[in-house]
Amino acid sequence: MIHDAKLMAELAAAPSAPGPVPAVLENVSRRAILGGLGAFALALSLRDSARAETKAEEPPKFGADGMPNGWRDDPKVFIGIAADGTVTVTNHRSEMGQGVRTSIALVVADELEADWSKVTVVQAWGEEARFGNQDTDGSRSLRHFFRHFRHAGAAAKLMLIQAAAKQWGVPASEVTAANHVLTHAKSKRTLGYGDVASAAGELPVPARESVSLKDPKNFRYIGTGRIGLIDNRDITTGKAVYGLDTKLDGMLYALVARPAVYGGKVVGFDDSETRKVPGVVKVIQIEGGEIPSEFMPLGGIAVIAKNTWAAMKGREALKITWDDGPNAGYDTTAFRKELEAAARKPGKVVRNQGDVDAAMAKAKTRVEAEYFVPHLAQAPMEPPAAVARVKDGICEAWACTQGPQAAHDRLMKRLNLPADKVRVNVTLLGGGFGRKSKPDYVVEAALCSQAVDGAPVKLVWTREDDIHHGYYHTISVERLEAGLDDKGMPVAWLHRSAAPTIGSIFAPDPKHELPFELGMGLVNTPFALPNVRLENPEAAAHVRIGWFRSVSNIPHAFAIQSFVAELAHAVGRDPKDYLLDLIGPARKIDPTEIGDVWNHGEDPKLYPIDTGRLRRVIEAAANGAGWGRKLDKGRGLGIAGHYSFVTHTAVAAEVEVDAKGQVTVHAVDIAIDCGPQVNPERIRSQMEGAVVMGMGLALTSEISFKDGRAQQNNFDGYEVVRIDAAPKVVRVHLVPSGDWNGPLGGVGEPGVPPVAPAIANAVFSATGRRVRQLPIRDQLSA
Repeated sequence: MIHDAKLMAELAAAPSAPGPVPAVLENVSRRAILGGLGAFALALSLRDSARAETKAEEPPKFGADGMPNGWRDDPKVFIGIAADGTVTVTNHRSEMGQGVRTSIALVVADELEADWSKVTVVQAWGEEARFGNQDTDGSRSLRHFFRHFRHAGAAAKLMLIQAAAKQWGVPASEVTAANHVLTHAKSKRTLGYGDVASAAGELPVPARESVSLKDPKNFRYIGTGRIGLIDNRDITTGKAVYGLDTKLDGMLYALVARPAVYGGKVVGFDDSETRKVPGVVKVIQIEGGEIPSEFMPLGGIAVIAKNTWAAMKGREALKITWDDGPNAGYDTTAFRKELEAAARKPGKVVRNQGDVDAAMAKAKTRVEAEYFVPHLAQAPMEPPAAVARVKDGICEAWACTQGPQAAHDRLMKRLNLPADKVRVNVTLLGGGFGRKSKPDYVVEAALCSQAVDGAPVKLVWTREDDIHHGYYHTISVERLEAGLDDKGMPVAWLHRSAAPTIGSIFAPDPKHELPFELGMGLVNTPFALPNVRLENPEAAAHVRIGWFRSVSNIPHAFAIQSFVAELAHAVGRDPKDYLLDLIGPARKIDPTEIGDVWNHGEDPKLYPIDTGRLRRVIEAAANGAGWGRKLDKGRGLGIAGHYSFVTHTAVAAEVEVDAKGQVTVHAVDIAIDCGPQVNPERIRSQMEGAVVMGMGLALTSEISFKDGRAQQNNFDGYEVVRIDAAPKVVRVHLVPSGDWNGPLGGVGEPGVPPVAPAIANAVFSATGRRVRQLPIRDQLSA
């Protein structure tokens, strides 16, 4: 635990360089942050946290065998207090609409007993050794750091109390802190936080065991839902800086012509017409095309110009000869048939309980079905963008990135620079959904700057670039078979999941899903089943597979929750009641005992699968939707529940299907139990967003390939849900559980997986037609 005024000076000074996200809100000056070198600047190391909470804090890095290596953990949080009392909280996670800057600050402010109007936030650049892990994914920012932020705020408050007590010559036990004011009741003396900031900064950070946390009943900000986005004014007035907004003096602009097929390479090119375009400065070749690609560029030809338009026209004028490489024949229609064939044969067994074959042979009834989910693109509203300046052996980048440390490391590798000569500044992100955790676009920007003698270069991906050259959610075929007894309940359950793995971008074609993919709703299926066998057939990858919001939970939840509704119909049962019976009584399941060796990186003793909590969210969603009520012809209710990112969620959807087969989603009830609710306002917002995104997966979104090429170009082909299709009613049910000493769950991703199966089940209720492939599109128009 250290006192680091130099760090706070760097953080406050960083935004004055062109481009990074403004660290200070409109009503707080940068000068006020520092208040001179005498300001209190506290850097609280939190490395003594429970390893069980942080051991998986870095996403897997894969070795030659395709398996994850170990993780590092050294999370830190920083608090600065200026002479005028301004509290500056350093945010080490990327803000992309989920409100993490606000949530981190409010946790610190509550334990610090700070006046919220005097709290501001600065954004950490990418430096894991200083700030701890910064990869913003896996729905874990507060899950892993909530207690650490509380402790940091409480420790800072204690140091202020000690400084005030020393100044007054009284015992620290007689000094209290509340709303930015230190008080000695006996003498009726008071001091503001800024009055003792300098003195407090000279004190040693108190030992962890000497710091007391607040009684939760005294929380002022945590759990109240009263705090809006700390940078909402800047965002809504256009003052906030996103990756696309970054500007540096003398900046050039670049676009890249990339291979249309994954693994393709440039054979030759003619740039004579490009060089005639007014404003074009230089044309360079970017090496790439290796498989596996990891996070490095695909390769291609970059056009660097004085403005974006010139770069666009210059790229259009290029004449390039391509070698399409090994994936030139990739066709998703044909590949689907390959996956179906694989799913109909035995595959690698990933969970085996009882004797499925014997139980299936004796079953009274057998039911089987196959489900298909296509490739998906993250398609954030702000496509990938970065600015880089590589000059005099130093690289500095500004990027809308979910993984600044990952970007830092790839820049080091590609530019052959030492760690201290590379810096990645994090801007706000106009959406991410996993795409911006892969920093290939940051490396492209740096290579372009290097090619023009260090001039800063802004590299932008167009929407077509984003759709054609991204990291796609995997394509999947899920085959399920069940044998039912005379009461209509499964005595045998077989599930085969065939899908290319994310591991294929790290190692040569592993062909089997990795443990963390299998642990996303497949091997940890929490049903009370006597005989279960889960298999993972081989599936090759022909495109870059990448993280997508909720990842493999999407195909697994769609298939399983749809199949449960099919079983209910087959035996004449209510689908909600049948689902609850299948889940069984309330109990806590150790995920490792049913084949999940990952468990979202968490200690299974702290984070078991709790079927009681799963039951409660299903009941909450059903009750909110008025389950069982009579509906007009053409309308139906559907329900689905799911466990992901150590959180339990459920969705009940009411849909209408008209005579032309068009689906309208009228209302959605979504229930979530994520344990203690730190920022309820943000939880509601995330669930509302998950509903709309899940609707897109259910109704319209699909990426298909032919001759190795993505067939969609922009939002006219890759359709996301438009505002007129959004439900008129979305009810979010926050189901409480646990206490503030218990574990927190994730929030950003768990709302997505149950949406599509709930809609598909509602379509069946309305029409009697079963949806087994996504998106629905015009399947019901016949």
